[in-house]
Amino acid sequence: MPQFVTKELQNLIENKRWSQLKERLVKVPSPEVLDVLFLGEKHDRVLIFRSLPRQKSAEVFAYLEPEQQDALLHDLTDAETRNLLSNLSPDDRTALLEELPAPVTRRLLGLLSAPDLQEARELLGYPEESVGRLMTPDYVSVYSDWTVGKALEHIRVHGKDSETVNMIYVVDKSGNLLDDIRLRRLMLADLETKIKDLMDNSFAALSAFDDREQAVTLMKKYDLMAIPVVDSEHSLIGIVTFDDVMDVAEEEATEDMQKAASVAPLKMTYHRATVLNLYSKRAGWLIALVLMNLASAIVLSVFEEKLTSAIVLVVFIPLLIGGGGNAGAQAATLVIRALVIGDINLNQWAQTIGKETLVGLLLGLTLGALGGVLGFFYGGFQWRIAVVIGSSMLSIVLFANLIGMLLPFVLAKLKIDPAVASGPLITTIVDAGGLLIYFLIAVTVIGL
Repeated sequence: MPQFVTKELQNLIENKRWSQLKERLVKVPSPEVLDVLFLGEKHDRVLIFRSLPRQKSAEVFAYLEPEQQDALLHDLTDAETRNLLSNLSPDDRTALLEELPAPVTRRLLGLLSAPDLQEARELLGYPEESVGRLMTPDYVSVYSDWTVGKALEHIRVHGKDSETVNMIYVVDKSGNLLDDIRLRRLMLADLETKIKDLMDNSFAALSAFDDREQAVTLMKKYDLMAIPVVDSEHSLIGIVTFDDVMDVAEEEATEDMQKAASVAPLKMTYHRATVLNLYSKRAGWLIALVLMNLASAIVLSVFEEKLTSAIVLVVFIPLLIGGGGNAGAQAATLVIRALVIGDINLNQWAQTIGKETLVGLLLGLTLGALGGVLGFFYGGFQWRIAVVIGSSMLSIVLFANLIGMLLPFVLAKLKIDPAVASGPLITTIVDAGGLLIYFLIAVTVIGL
């Protein structure tokens, strides 16, 4: 929003000119109204919100964070809340009801009209993070035996209540989904053409019980703006639209990044999280990783006496373990991402092992050669130290690469999100395994 517009609106709020503000806000896009809402003092926000037209207030409300929605609802009258809920799209209404505290949700359900209440209960009845929670029942469908002219007339009458009219869904008399047709095709077709003559019987659809991540994958794969949702009998019951899927993609990406850092998913924004929330999500993993690192301490204690006779070997521990950890994290990141976007599937584990074994060997030979040179110069020009460092680097990098590649497959097979395999977990495993490899090679070559 231009700065002069922001300043103008701020002056209207400071001078309590609500009627002028109302006229001005009509022309401001809904996402930018969100910024205007927080220009005034806390006690002015409900007055600013009341200045918005009914439909626009619902659009702005949908952009608010859950705690902001909760606070605003406390300041609105029951009549205002009822109007707001009735103007929210079904998917936004469902998102609101599942985020708010249970007492507030019960109050809001009591304010809904009978049709909206039934609709809300049906959507909330689907599993969390399922497509059913994400979908909206507001769509346009036509029958296959209709003419294009009749279908377009139907769209003109009912399209205003639909989430989108870019895609029109063809159903039979029982409501079963037969096909989807882009509105553009209808508009360019002859009015007397039958809908069934435009069908190619090729479409993508989701079950209401599918995980919402499948909506992201399917929309990207077929380049769709909306995806139809069907029940167990293949009846069309709703659609998932692009804006909702974008929100899901952002949430899932954030969740994967948190898991990669060994943080339990927050399920809320960082801004909303309290100190105790952040502590509880991080402490468990840190404790587990500390306990896992005991394996490294045990390996060091076993070889403690031997190390005293070749103290120079201790100098190279950070070099070897760091190189292995980095290689393992690289492999895990690449494999996890490939699994998530469907580039590879669980049945391709053997092929992936072959590829990463070759990659690991090439990386190991490269880093091993470098490590051997460094071992020779910093190890007192002893060729045995050079051989130990070079062969250890080769072995550790190969080991780390295979661990980083295999662990995501194993976790995915166990129905655990493979994102937890990267970062600290890989490093912890490689630390213990790498030390064991290093000392075994040193004992064999030097004869400690």
